[in-house]
Amino acid sequence: MTVLPFASDTAVDATPAQRMARRRRLRWTVVRPILLPLLFAVTWLATWQWGVECFPQTRSVLSSPSEIGAIMGRSMPLLLPQLASTAREAVMGFALAAVIGMALGAAITLSRRLEQALFPHLVLFQIIPKIALAPLFVIWFGVGSESRLVFALFLSFFPIAAATAGGLARTRPEALRLCAALTASPWRIFVSVRVPFAIPSIFAGLKMGMTMALIGTIMGEFVTGQQGLGYIIMFAAANADSALTFAALALLCVVGLAVYGVVVAVEAVAQRWYGAPFVTEGFN
Repeated sequence: MTVLPFASDTAVDATPAQRMARRRRLRWTVVRPILLPLLFAVTWLATWQWGVECFPQTRSVLSSPSEIGAIMGRSMPLLLPQLASTAREAVMGFALAAVIGMALGAAITLSRRLEQALFPHLVLFQIIPKIALAPLFVIWFGVGSESRLVFALFLSFFPIAAATAGGLARTRPEALRLCAALTASPWRIFVSVRVPFAIPSIFAGLKMGMTMALIGTIMGEFVTGQQGLGYIIMFAAANADSALTFAALALLCVVGLAVYGVVVAVEAVAQRWYGAPFVTEGFN
């Protein structure tokens, strides 16, 4: 296992100027992932605003960021209930997909026969165009939240299951041989060795599954047309209201970023629990 040296161990003989330089580099390393995306977003929005103002003929099909912000403020009483509906169904679908996907990925990793029996069918379900199954879900579950929840679940569980199975299967053989030499039980090996090695893959699958759950919820709202931000987008597009469409899309991005942030936070906790060097590098 690779053990990373502490900063205090490497800075014992450093001069004050060197320590100050290290602190500046550390602060920049922490701030850069936040600052650079914000700068890009501000630049993009400013360019968008400038382009719409310089070419007024585009206002019929493309609203400026200021117009989108204004209509978002005026329409917030309408948008907030729809935002809550979409967020609730997307989070519930993602949570169910995470539980089912990780359980299924672990099962097909631990049982060779189960993998041979189920994995080809999972791949078959994955290659079916999902939008083609939306009418069937409406027939089976109605036009309520149940059909949208099932659609989000169906769309997002496969990436989680595939990533979990792949991560658990890529455990270092020398680590497994060491555990076998120490007569560790299969459950102990799974919890203490396979899971830590698979954490990066599992959370990569969860991040992808989160986006797919949100897409599935919106697609379900497109089909059912009852409530949610997807319904608002369809309504605004039918009325050629690009500002309201972009306002709904902006709130949809807020939901996605919020859920993504939670997944990233849980990943950081998991890496700290198992030890970041072990999780990222394993045995060397």
